[in-house]
Amino acid sequence: MLPSRTGPRKASRGTTATPGSAGHTMPRPQLAAARNIAKVALLLGGFAAAFTVLGWWLGGARAGGVLLVVALLSSGMLVYSGDRVILGMLGARELLPAGAPAFASMVKRLARRVGTGAVKLAVIDDGHPRALAVGRTPNRSTLVVSRGLLSMAAPAELEGVVAHELAHVRSWDVLVQTVTVVITGATLEMSRFGLVFQQVLLVVLGPLAASLANLMLSPRRDLAADAAAAAACESPAAVADSLLHLDHASGLVNFEANPATEPLYTINPFADEGIAAMFSTHPPLAERVRLLRAMDDEAQATSGQDSAQP
Repeated sequence: MLPSRTGPRKASRGTTATPGSAGHTMPRPQLAAARNIAKVALLLGGFAAAFTVLGWWLGGARAGGVLLVVALLSSGMLVYSGDRVILGMLGARELLPAGAPAFASMVKRLARRVGTGAVKLAVIDDGHPRALAVGRTPNRSTLVVSRGLLSMAAPAELEGVVAHELAHVRSWDVLVQTVTVVITGATLEMSRFGLVFQQVLLVVLGPLAASLANLMLSPRRDLAADAAAAAACESPAAVADSLLHLDHASGLVNFEANPATEPLYTINPFADEGIAAMFSTHPPLAERVRLLRAMDDEAQATSGQDSAQP
């Protein structure tokens, strides 16, 4: 691992928003799913093609064919086992429903509302409140929460965070996030082989890995997940409060992790400095909160009009 030791980071100010963001339109889940599958197929296809060309250049057709087979097998293992790699990287362990029955019941209820299949549960035994989802399909995914989140979040805020992550599962964001994080995390780890030249390799490999993360993961995926979570919870304000709570808690608790894992979390838990700043794939928190507040105002206005009609 190449952990980013950020320490307690300053909470974001939720008072300024990106201009012109009110016009965001959220893609339908089916369109987002197709887009994510295509992204992963193109990424892995590109790697297979690059390995084939490299083998052809080094040793002709036979070497090219061998490296093609190796690339295809590696791609299959990456898709099939990438979630387990990340769970091991984070030190997450399975959370049985019997160990947290109320939480498991809430996840099951929200999964039905969001429109995804049943997910496995896992827990990280540390105090930093965070959640994430990994997997390859909506029926083969794992929702991960930390003990800090389970103990600190109010029920309505916990629902908002969980619904956000389940929305990523429904739209197949988990597939592209899982594959991308494994590749970029491994790229950063390669700098360790540089020994005395580790920092030089990190300067070269860090931007390459960050560029791939930003190419594969659009900030719009989080805006769409926020909107889906607000619909599932029937309370955009609760989702906005959950984001602000997570951001505030990030300013109180030390956090250390591989910066390549940034795309997995509900909000960016890293300080905006050093190599971690290059991996920022989330939209500004202020923009997310503003859009959710606008949704809540619109819902209340519509409800008031309906109640005013005779």
